[in-house]
Amino acid sequence: MSFPNRGLYAITQTEHKSCDTVVREVEAALRGGAVVVQYRDKQPLDADLLARQLLKLCQQYKVPLLINDDVDLAVRIGADGVHIGRDDSDIKRARQRLGEQAIIGVSCYDSVEHAQQAQNQGATYVAFGRYFPSSSKPLALPASLETLRLAKQVLTIPIVAIGGILPENGSLLLEAGADLLAVIGGLFDDQPELSAKSYQSLFERPTLTFDL
Repeated sequence: MSFPNRGLYAITQTEHKSCDTVVREVEAALRGGAVVVQYRDKQPLDADLLARQLLKLCQQYKVPLLINDDVDLAVRIGADGVHIGRDDSDIKRARQRLGEQAIIGVSCYDSVEHAQQAQNQGATYVAFGRYFPSSSKPLALPASLETLRLAKQVLTIPIVAIGGILPENGSLLLEAGADLLAVIGGLFDDQPELSAKSYQSLFERPTLTFDL
């Protein structure tokens, strides 16, 4: 399954939630228009079970499922790809394990140089952030809008923005050059289907562009 060029990128919120709750919330986000799902779970009770349930759900909606950090899990369940960080398995190793068609996303924080390297090594997309205060990554260093603007000029792969993004501030990131908005709390804290629709509406508006 191919990676979308634009839209809402849903990242699971799993803490203190049952597998059934996570699956139900993800389906609500998909009904609301999410175009990609990442299974992120820092303290999994049964990662294989939940990941397989999410994969089946995403296949029903024809949306790719990515696994955060865990290439082995992605291989075991046949996920569409992985999202890796700077300190995780490198891109080439992930590509060897998952195959040429796999989606491989890379966290680049606030570094366009790192994003260019990731693109040259075969990444499918890159992610920058955090952009606003985030409960999921409270200690993460902030990224700048200027990074998005520069990245948009030099990269040919999709650009994802992450970190404290709400429907009220997401348009700033799209105008600066983000193609997708990755969201956890703003999507799953309350009424994920309605929240997803609010995010998706941002992509239906004309996007301003800024020249350096």
